[in-house]
Amino acid sequence: MTTMLHIGNIPSTATKKDLENMFRRLGLVESAGISKDEITGLSKCCGYVEMCNEKDADSAVSRLNFSQYNGRTISVRRAPATQSND
Repeated sequence: MTTMLHIGNIPSTATKKDLENMFRRLGLVESAGISKDEITGLSKCCGYVEMCNEKDADSAVSRLNFSQYNGRTISVRRAPATQSND
């Protein structure tokens, strides 16, 4: 089961590949992405990384939360679980 992480305060120049590479050092990455404004297409300076297992996700949170990335202090936390309407 994968674990979704929210990454905040990333530089506006960061790419999906940048996030994948940063988190891949700590475990298997299923996917990554950057949140963009729907109208302008510019980065919202946050994104997500989906880790393949909880152990790797926990490692990423503990090692990268409040770390420096390109001159910015990023936040890394578990994304809230989504509820199904089943």
